[in-house]
Amino acid sequence: MKLRKVSAAAATALVLTLTATACGGDGDSEGGSGSGGGKKIKIGIKYDQPGLGLKEPDGSFSGFDVDVATYVAKELGYKPDQIEFVETKSADRENALARGDVKLIAATYSITDERKAKVDFAGPYLLAHQDLLVKTDSDITEATDLNGKDLCSVTGSTSAQNVKNDFAPKANLKETGGYSECLAGLQSGSVDALTTDDSILAGYAAQQQYKGKFKLAGLKLSNENYGIGVKKGDTETVNKVNAALEKMVKDGAWEKAVKDNFGPANYKNEPAPKIGTIVK
Repeated sequence: MKLRKVSAAAATALVLTLTATACGGDGDSEGGSGSGGGKKIKIGIKYDQPGLGLKEPDGSFSGFDVDVATYVAKELGYKPDQIEFVETKSADRENALARGDVKLIAATYSITDERKAKVDFAGPYLLAHQDLLVKTDSDITEATDLNGKDLCSVTGSTSAQNVKNDFAPKANLKETGGYSECLAGLQSGSVDALTTDDSILAGYAAQQQYKGKFKLAGLKLSNENYGIGVKKGDTETVNKVNAALEKMVKDGAWEKAVKDNFGPANYKNEPAPKIGTIVK
C-alpha cells in the first residue's frame, strides 16, 4: 500500500513537471508563436548592412530595418529585451520563414511576384531605387556616363548587369566579394562608381570613415519596395504589422528613423509608401 502511495505521488510530480515544461522553455522563444507576455519574438535582419541592419562590435544592433522591426514588435506586444534578431541571408529568407526560424523578416526584402508566391508581405515600408555611389567630386551624373568607366558591385548581383544591359554597355564591370571592397576601390580611385539600392549605398556613405567622401548620383534605375516578410498564410500577423507600420508613419517615428540612419549621406528618400501599394 505504501508503495502505491509513493508511486501516485511520483506520478503526480511527473505530471506537474511535464506541465511546467510545456508552459515554458524553448517554446517561448520560437519565431512563430505568441505575442507579448514572457515570450520572445525572433526577427530576421541583415548583420552587415550599415544604416539598415548592422550588428555592432558590442553585440547591439542598428539601422533603419532594425528601428522598423523594433517599433513593429513593440506594437505586437514585445519589449526590446524580448526581441531576438537573427541573421538572415538573402538566399535563405523564404526558407527561414517556412521553417519557423523567425516570425518576421525586415532585411531590405523587396516585394516581388516571385517572392509573394512563397511568403506574405506587410508593407511596403520603404521605396528604394537602384542608384550609383560616386566620389563627391565625380562628374558622373547619369548612368550613361559610365561608358568606359569602372563600375563595381558584388558578385552575383544583378544591379551592375542591369546598368550594362540598359544604360552603359561599355562600362567595365568589376565584381567583388562584398560592398566594403567596392568602397575601398571607390576611395582609392580604382573604380568610378558602385551600384545597388540607394538605401544600402546611403547606409555605407553615412559611416564615420566615409562621411563627406561619397555622394549618391540621385538616379532611379529601379523601384525596390521593401516589405516585412511573414510566413505564407499568416494573414493575422500581416494585418497587425501593417497597422503598426501605419502608426509608425503617423506618429513621426518613421521619418525620425530615416533621418537617424541615412541623414549623414543626404539621402533623398521617398515619402513613406502607402501600405499595400507597390510601385512598379
